[in-house]
Amino acid sequence: MSQYVLQAQDVAIHYGGVKALDGVDMTLEKGQIRGLIGPNGAGKSTVIDAITGRRPLTRGKVTLMGQDVSHLGAVERRARGLSRSFQRTSIFHGMTVRAQVELASYKMGMQNSAEDAEAVLRELDLDRLGHIVAEDLGYGEQRRLDLALALVGRPQVLMLDEPMAGLSVKESHDLARHLKALTSKWDVSVLLVEHDMDVVFGISDVITVFELGRVIAQGAPAEVRANPRVREAYLGSTA
Repeated sequence: MSQYVLQAQDVAIHYGGVKALDGVDMTLEKGQIRGLIGPNGAGKSTVIDAITGRRPLTRGKVTLMGQDVSHLGAVERRARGLSRSFQRTSIFHGMTVRAQVELASYKMGMQNSAEDAEAVLRELDLDRLGHIVAEDLGYGEQRRLDLALALVGRPQVLMLDEPMAGLSVKESHDLARHLKALTSKWDVSVLLVEHDMDVVFGISDVITVFELGRVIAQGAPAEVRANPRVREAYLGSTA
């Protein structure tokens, strides 16, 4: 079996002559956080769509837990343990926190959805807010609820598309702390697209840098930060 829980090989998405992604290779190990950074339009969200099955591949292969899932749709990949969140929250504003997490767990086919939901809520410090209707939560709490919905059923891989968007500095660091704890406690592997560089470089084990649909650098945070091409193309300095 592959040492990787997730592997993208030569992944490409072309729209006519436009190469949204072109030959992307990327891996995730168990319990690892991989940060994805790059300018707007670089292909970060597109690669998440490609890996999760929301966009068909022009070429390439996606492997989950050693199994080729390239032919499967998003729902089937979710059932196999590949979950994601979106830039905009997908919570149900008119439902209580606990009710919607239990419903999501039930839809995932969990035998004890209440127990599964309770574990997720407790892990994200949302158990005390279980009776609150989602629209009455603060935005930071809504973001944590969105993460809770992605975590029901204990996915092996979690893909997060700008989960800190709109959060205060404190809320961002709180959410980052929860993510770091989850990777070690639940062995969840995380692919994180995020514009907050302090968060990305602070919690990622490895970082991949995108530019115009291609990977231009990847490695440990210190290695990527020191890369002259990355500094010039994205971090804004050659010094």
